[in-house]
Amino acid sequence: MRMTELKDEAFDTPYYFLQHSSGLKIYVYPFKGFRSTYAVIGTKFGSVNSSFIHNGRTVTVPDGTAHYLEHKLFESEEGDAFTQYAKTGAFANAYTSFDTTCYLFSCTERFDESLKILFDLIQSPYFTPETVAKEQGIIGQEIKMYDDDPEWRLDKNLLEAMYHNHPIQKDIAGTVETIADITPEILYECYNSYYNLHNMVLCVAGKADPEEIAAIADEKLKPNEKVSTESILPDEPYPVKKTYVEQSLPVAIPMFALGFKENAGKRYADDKELLCTSILIEAFTGSASPLYRDLLDRKLINSTFGAQYMELLGCRLVLIEGETNAPEETAAVIKEAVRELHKTGISAEAFENARRAVYGRMARARDIPSAVASSILNSVFTNRQPFLSSTVLNEITLKDVNARLTEQLDPENCTLSVIKGIEGITES
Repeated sequence: MRMTELKDEAFDTPYYFLQHSSGLKIYVYPFKGFRSTYAVIGTKFGSVNSSFIHNGRTVTVPDGTAHYLEHKLFESEEGDAFTQYAKTGAFANAYTSFDTTCYLFSCTERFDESLKILFDLIQSPYFTPETVAKEQGIIGQEIKMYDDDPEWRLDKNLLEAMYHNHPIQKDIAGTVETIADITPEILYECYNSYYNLHNMVLCVAGKADPEEIAAIADEKLKPNEKVSTESILPDEPYPVKKTYVEQSLPVAIPMFALGFKENAGKRYADDKELLCTSILIEAFTGSASPLYRDLLDRKLINSTFGAQYMELLGCRLVLIEGETNAPEETAAVIKEAVRELHKTGISAEAFENARRAVYGRMARARDIPSAVASSILNSVFTNRQPFLSSTVLNEITLKDVNARLTEQLDPENCTLSVIKGIEGITES
């Protein structure tokens, strides 16, 4: 089965695609002169997908099920997949996010053996009451560890305060109470709903032979009958639920996260919207921005200051965060800067500088196999064409970015999350 050659137009680089007969979408992005290979396979099943319709039947599972399933899939009747990877010399890992679960490995040799392990892993579920119960203590400890992590609590508290209904407010790992309700039957239900190969994508980047990968897929992948699974997401109102939330934890310097909620609807942003957002964030909060210099001059921020865009189906927000000894003052300065920006708009000079900075990040990412593979995976899962953004970037105008500003940064519809220190904890 031959792969179709495609082209990353902006960087004049070929890559390859195969819609495998098993249902799996396979992308391969070879890097000339590389000795290492990175491979990731994912399914669009994360913590927000706790309610779904599978073959016409509505299913609701305990919070944390997607993360629990990720842990359990490494086990099989033949043993633990990590043990098998150790024999090939590959580094293997997995992660569950709000809306995806991914399994990955990187290696410099014996790639074919490691890929076969990966294919076996995602096709060989093995859940028994005994093995499922054993994992509860392990994941319970992980949950408790994150409950005490300041960075995690900062963002988690923010999302809980911002959102009324969207399940982004729930913990990815669930709670000790919810995971106690997970059974083998529930795990098999989720596996059969979301781990069908028609719902999955494999991306390989680095030292990679497309035809070798296709041959291994032919050998190892089992035919899958396509299933119908539709995630259920509640309607989410535009106004934030709360404007302020705080918690005390042992930190040397207080932390803040200021989130600006967008009216997302139930669709993903397109490439133009995403690029306008990237340029806007860079122009407004980047190290060359007036806001950044003002906050530094006032000694309100340090090198931890930064901004990002979070996007899920039905959920989008701009998040600005960092360490500061004056969280509320810092947030007030940022919101006032937003109000001023709405009056003046992004300047032509700031727009061009920000666009060049965004392009520079894209170019640097093309040299990192894991970044390339992850970019492809994300594009497919959000219904966007891989690498189209590099071409669209040149078409973005200042007017486009300023129009996006009115949709994204509303100083009257934001939430401030603060982690304050505990008395007795001082900066060292």
